Amino acid sequence: MPRPISDIARDISRAWPKPNFAAKPYLDAMRGLYSVHDAYGCDSGKSVVLYFLGNAATFKGEAAKALKAELKAAINTTKETAQ
Repeated sequence: MPRPISDIARDISRAWPKPNFAAKPYLDAMRGLYSVHDAYGCDSGKSVVLYFLGNAATFKGEAAKALKAELKAAINTTKETAQ
């Protein structure tokens, strides 16, 4: 089972103290999510995570690679359970 999205967001904030301005709102939103099945306002947790990943191209390094992989795994888990 994947870790809570909020825990991953916390670790991203530690590894990326000055996030890209376009990724920051999604990183902030992820702090309020347990899973990609949750909602943040009118947005699905899945869309929040996808938008974060789309705007986090400047988040690089080993920690970034591992944390992004965790987020992608959480999204892929939803694809598997939907089938």
